[in-house]
Amino acid sequence: MLNWMRYGFDAAMLTIEAQQVIGLRLAKIGAGGPGAAMEATLMVNEKIAAAMEAGVTLATGGSSHKVLTGYRKHVGKNYRRLSR
Repeated sequence: MLNWMRYGFDAAMLTIEAQQVIGLRLAKIGAGGPGAAMEATLMVNEKIAAAMEAGVTLATGGSSHKVLTGYRKHVGKNYRRLSR
């Protein structure tokens, strides 16, 4: 597959996957309880860690596609964890 097609596909998939995780997180947080508070804290911590990882990737000469695939890995892990 051509590089630009791969980038486009990965960006589209990240959009879809992120929306799934957002829905699962909203359901969990909306249910309340101690699990909701833990999920909210985890969400913020994960976002900070992912942004730092992306910054390091770019600062060390990594490509934007590498950042995109890194975000997809994080989102995929969250989806698997939240959908159990």
